[in-house]
Amino acid sequence: MNIVMAASECAPFFKTGGLADVVASLPKALSKKDHTLTVILPKHRFLTADIASQLQLEGTFDVWVKWRKQYCGLFSYETENVTFYFIDNEYYFNRAHLYGEVDDAERYAFFTHAFFQTLKHLNLVPDIIHCHDWQTGLIPAYIKAGVYKKPVKTVFTIHNLKYQGIFPASIFHELLHLDPVHIGGLELNGTINFMKGALVHADWVTTVSPTYAQEILNPYFGEGLETFLLERQTSVSGIVNGIDEELYNPSSDLNVSVPYYRNYAGKKENKRIMQQELDLTVSKDIPMFALISRLVEDKGLPLLTEILDELLSTESIQVIIMGTGEAHFEEAFQSISNNYTDSCRFINVFHEGLAHRLYAASDFFLMPSRFEPCGLSQLIALRYESVPIVRETGGLKDTIIPYNEFTGEGNGFSFTNYNVYDFLHTIRYAIHLYYQPAHWNRILKNVYKSKLNWEHSATKYEEIYYRLTKYIHEEEQYAHNCRDSQSTAERKTHLIIR
Repeated sequence: MNIVMAASECAPFFKTGGLADVVASLPKALSKKDHTLTVILPKHRFLTADIASQLQLEGTFDVWVKWRKQYCGLFSYETENVTFYFIDNEYYFNRAHLYGEVDDAERYAFFTHAFFQTLKHLNLVPDIIHCHDWQTGLIPAYIKAGVYKKPVKTVFTIHNLKYQGIFPASIFHELLHLDPVHIGGLELNGTINFMKGALVHADWVTTVSPTYAQEILNPYFGEGLETFLLERQTSVSGIVNGIDEELYNPSSDLNVSVPYYRNYAGKKENKRIMQQELDLTVSKDIPMFALISRLVEDKGLPLLTEILDELLSTESIQVIIMGTGEAHFEEAFQSISNNYTDSCRFINVFHEGLAHRLYAASDFFLMPSRFEPCGLSQLIALRYESVPIVRETGGLKDTIIPYNEFTGEGNGFSFTNYNVYDFLHTIRYAIHLYYQPAHWNRILKNVYKSKLNWEHSATKYEEIYYRLTKYIHEEEQYAHNCRDSQSTAERKTHLIIR
């Protein structure tokens, strides 16, 4: 199949979260199944000089955003059998932030219009257009409205339903190339909602774990869109993300001090080096916990701030926290770190290389999220043989099996209720088993066997694509038969029933 993906970010070009990792890895996995993969992205300012120097100019053309005629440059870059096209307009995309600008509606309306112009310019005829998150939510709506005339099916992936692309209703007439009859598919509570537009118009909706796909059908997780998801739940799938095991590989990662693979002695040596660098008590036997996260409430940080002082004062452990975010969390972690200079460090930045080294050094990885659509950090932790401790929500529930000391099954530890007591009890249980070699060795063996790559998940996406392209052929054959044997009125009646 000819598959075109549209997204707002992609590693290694520019990244704010897990979306960028997925858009980098999934096309690569699908291309290995002999499909043709194209990814269309905005050309944000954050391209490295090395990559920018390799871009090929494919052409320039005008893009209309309602009455505004805007320049668009089109650049290409090919790697690992995937072709990336970058839509260039410095007014819209040479910004300090990918999102959160006052004109985000116009920026991503421009991206939508430029996306269709790109298909036309390249004479690119996809079988599937796969869109990611609200920034691409207009694309399925435009296709259903007939803006794009060729037969194509759309898949839309929700990476986090909380972020929807909500804008004033006035932008419909100011920015969008749609007849007013289509406003109902985008309007919600007096606003234009890009995410709703995708949920209503895409041929299939996916999200990033089976549990999250069920969670978002209820109001607590549905973020006001649960009604639309319930109406079409037979065409909503949850597919767990994978990770790129070549990128995340402790045996070849240049960031890791001592390369290792399924070798706990090597991992302990990385812990010793990290302890020395951070001026912590040096001991390979002290269990080390790491948390690498955006410092926001949804990540379960209120639970950690509540119990961290008690843990550090009663248990022989070390805790390293890395991240930036809300000021009150930064202040709380810094204060605790100052009080426990031998056993706690707060690193108030995010640095990719140091994050890899923390995965490699830590024995346990903390993810007490309030909700987590999929999560990649727990998968990376498993890859670096750090045992996750998670709350059972979304993809955390689907990927981390709690260890059972009677059956010997499980690759981590988990708790169900979002409260400090369950979190604290789970950490203490993990510490207890850490000092029991028979159980700890069994847990590590289970971690080693965890399936983390994209192979299975890519197959799941492939099955959806095949199902949808089969519908295209059936619809074309049906339309052909209708032209031969039915009146126009009969055709319309039958199509409405279908």
